[in-house]
Amino acid sequence: MDEKRKTIIIKEIMTWKENRMLPEQYCDYLLTLYTEGDHPQQSNSKKIKKVFQKQFILPILLIPIYVFFFYFTELSFDLQIGVAVLFTIMGILLTYYFFKKGIQYHIALIMTGLLLLLSSAEIATNFMGDNMLILYVVLCMNCLLWIITGKKLRLVYFLISGYLGLVLLTISILIQIF
Repeated sequence: MDEKRKTIIIKEIMTWKENRMLPEQYCDYLLTLYTEGDHPQQSNSKKIKKVFQKQFILPILLIPIYVFFFYFTELSFDLQIGVAVLFTIMGILLTYYFFKKGIQYHIALIMTGLLLLLSSAEIATNFMGDNMLILYVVLCMNCLLWIITGKKLRLVYFLISGYLGLVLLTISILIQIF
């Protein structure tokens, strides 16, 4: 069989395997048969799909689960703080893992920042009573943390978020005063 025809058949079998048109074992058998034992490596699109799933699904799921625990359950405040700390640590660990593996860590970092903001604001509102100063300090600390993270990792969107947060916080304080 000529090489051009073989490559066409091999590409077609790879497409069947990726789209699960035939069971994986059948496709592996046919690939081994047509490549004469030189089984081609997994296609790049399948690798990208696996990385995409690992990279986005778990960090994005942290926010809805966190919101569910805080706003739709009647857990004690101590347990809510424990859940908030646990989820924030999970976000930090995911970000660190993705960073070390060379996978895009931006989504995990954004979700960790949001988790930290939500949990710190919730804790501050529980302790503040009528005093808004505690909430303002906590929000300012979050914005400063975002600015530091943006400068250290050279992430423009964290810098913009931090500076914009500080501006909005300042405007809010001025409106409260006047």
